[in-house]
This record gives sequence, structure tokens and C-alpha cells, in this order.
Amino acid sequence: MNTSKPISAGSGKPSYVSTANILKFLIISGIGIFMFFAQITINGKTSIPVEIIVSFIQKNFMFVARIYALVFILLGAALPFIRKTWKSSRTEIVFSLLKIVGAVASILIYFNVGPKEILDPNVGQYLFESLGVGLGVLIPICAIFISFLISYGFVDAIGMIVRPVTRAIWTTPGISAVDAISSFVGSSAMGIMITNGLFKERKYTIREASIIVTGFSAVAITFMVVVAETLGLMEMWNIFFLVALIVTFAITAITARLKPLKSLPDTYIHNGEGSVEEIQEGNLLLNAFYQGLKVSSEAKPILNNILDYLKDAMELVLVYLPNLMSIGLIGLLLAEYTPVFDVLGYLFYPLTWVLQIPEPLLAAKATILGLAEMYLPVLVVTEAPMITRFVVGIGSITGILMFSCTIPVITATEVPIPLKDLVIIWFERAALSLIITTPIAYLLFR
Repeated sequence: MNTSKPISAGSGKPSYVSTANILKFLIISGIGIFMFFAQITINGKTSIPVEIIVSFIQKNFMFVARIYALVFILLGAALPFIRKTWKSSRTEIVFSLLKIVGAVASILIYFNVGPKEILDPNVGQYLFESLGVGLGVLIPICAIFISFLISYGFVDAIGMIVRPVTRAIWTTPGISAVDAISSFVGSSAMGIMITNGLFKERKYTIREASIIVTGFSAVAITFMVVVAETLGLMEMWNIFFLVALIVTFAITAITARLKPLKSLPDTYIHNGEGSVEEIQEGNLLLNAFYQGLKVSSEAKPILNNILDYLKDAMELVLVYLPNLMSIGLIGLLLAEYTPVFDVLGYLFYPLTWVLQIPEPLLAAKATILGLAEMYLPVLVVTEAPMITRFVVGIGSITGILMFSCTIPVITATEVPIPLKDLVIIWFERAALSLIITTPIAYLLFR
């Protein structure tokens, strides 16, 4: 297990505590907070600033946005073959081929030719026009302001504040708080990569790293906005976000104490010695403020930082959109035209029925879709009662594990957690999300 040693915060002010750094920390972090959490009402519609910007672009520049999305889908499908990474593993082979499927489907939908099942307004057209184009625009816009939250001290300050409770609640080291926050304000892939790096540095044991990648690597605010918007929940965005945050980490506290996670070895990579986690003594809030200032003082100039995050965002668009257009399309076609997910949905039907979720079979069917792709559950409940939409929407976020994104990323890391365990953990998370979220939904919408 990790051992800890106290270090003194020091009696004097660090050199980076200056008026300029304080203003940079507060102003830039404040802009980031405003862009993601301020509620603004325009023409009777309440939303957050980043979503308003994206909606404006889609409304006024849809022709350009459609071309942009198609180009990135085609480039994303070609990249594994250009970079010669497509045959690096069996998983990569499968996803590279799926990207080709997504590219072909996108061409058919863009030019409105092909089978009517794919061109169905509720299937292919919705997937490309609403989600593909929407995400293609949203991800880079969000990246700009996410850089304000991550690079100028806000994430690190919050991480230090919550560190004291991580060991007691989630049985993980304090530094794992940073992984969790990085996922919510950056991306799930970012959180997984950070965890993998810390695991290789022997700051996490196998069990701890497994808890973190399966329980803390939640979808980012970027994707949560799309979920809330699709389900008509933007008017209560702050409540939706807060419930998703609380339920995600409540479930993680439980799954950390269930098999298979609790049975994983508490040993470090290659059975090496673990690193010591330092503990700051003194005033927690003051230490957190100083940590924020320190990070802010070391940050790159704003323009350089924005360009770095935009580059990463474009890489994410290249990876994600082809996956969405392939796995998402296959899932929607199966959901719309076959009984496959109706049958699989019966795995959760007894639970949704006991919980008295409106349209319990639909809720069960939507839940099972989350294992393939986080958006699929949302797409099948857009016309459902508000309670069902809320429960399914939260579940699409709290599940974390999905074959379209996080599972392939986790299997590509050094963290040795078997695929079957990942599927078991997803089932645990899905069931617990239904159990915890449904009473909250009834309290909100009674």
C-alpha cells in the first residue's frame, strides 16, 4: 500500500504568490467556470454559454459544419491506415474497420443516397446531422474553455481540496482526485491516460488503477452537454451535472468494494516498490489556493495553451466521429429494426419495473445500449416521460465503460484488467445507477 509522509507548507508566502498570478488564476478560471456553469436565457431557452455558441454556429453555418464533419470522419477513418497502426492489435483492427463503415455511412447520409433504413430521419440522419455535426463543433469550442479550467490552477486547487476524502470513500490515493476532475473537464481518454502514466510511475497499485479507470474516467462536460441538450434537460443543467457527478462517484465507492475490483492485487506494476504520496500540512483551502497559483504561474501563454488544446480536440474528433457513425449506426439500426436490444433489455427489466420507472421496458432497453456507446441510450428515450429521460441520461454518463471509447482505451494501457471484468463492472454500474438515480428523479419531478 502507499505510505504517506507530511511535508510542511512553509510559514512564508511562496514566490509565485503575486498580484499578477492571483488575477490570472481567478480571472481565467472564472471565465472557464462561467462558460460551463452560468445559466443564460435567450429567446426563452435556458442554456450554458458554450452550448449557445455551438447552437449559433449550427444554426447559421450548418452547410460548412456538415462539410467539416464529413471531412473529419473520412480523415479519421483513413488515419489508422496512413499511420500504419490499424493492425497493431486485434482491438485496433476491429475499430479501424468500423471506422471505414462509419465513413461509408456518412457519405451515404451526406449525399442522401442508399438504403432507407440508414437514411431514416431517426437513425442515420439524426446521428450525422445532430450528433456528428454537433459534436464536431462542440468538442473544439469546449476545448478552448476547458484549457482555462485545467491549465490555470482550478482543477489542481479543487483536487487538493477533495484529496483528504479519496482514501476513505474510494480507497484510492489522494492524487486520484486529479484524474477524476481531468476526466470531467477534459475527456475520459485523458483521465485514463493520466492514470496509466501514474500507474507506470508506481503511484497506484493494480487495484487502485483499476478502480480509477473504471470509476473516475467519466465522459467530459462536453459530452454531458450533448446528452442534456438531446433530452431537453438544459434548463436544469446545473442540477443534471451535479446529480451525474454525485451518482458517478457514489457508484464508484460501491464497486470498489465489490468483486472483481476488490479482488485485484494491491501490488505495483512489475511488483516494484510504490512511490510515497506527500501530504500537505496546514490550512487546506490556503494550500489549495497556493497550488492553483503555482500551476497558473507555470502555465503557457493563453494563445499557446488554446492552440495545444485545440490540437488535442481535433485528434479526439478524428477518433470519435468515425466510431460514433459506425457503432452508433449499428446500434441504432439494431434498436430500430430488430428485437436484439428488446431481448437484451429484459436483463434490466425486473429492476426498472420494481423501481417503477415509466416505460420500464424502454428504460431497460436503453440501459443495455450504453455498453456499446453512451449516446445510444439517450437516442431511444427522447420522447419518453421526463423521469425516464433523466434516469437514462444520468445512466449514460455514470456507466463509464463502453465499447466505442473507454474499453478500447483501457485495454490499450498497462493496467492489467481483463475484458470480462470490464463488462461485469459495467453491469454493476448500470444497475446501481438505476437504483440510485430513480429516487432522485422522483424527488425532482414529482
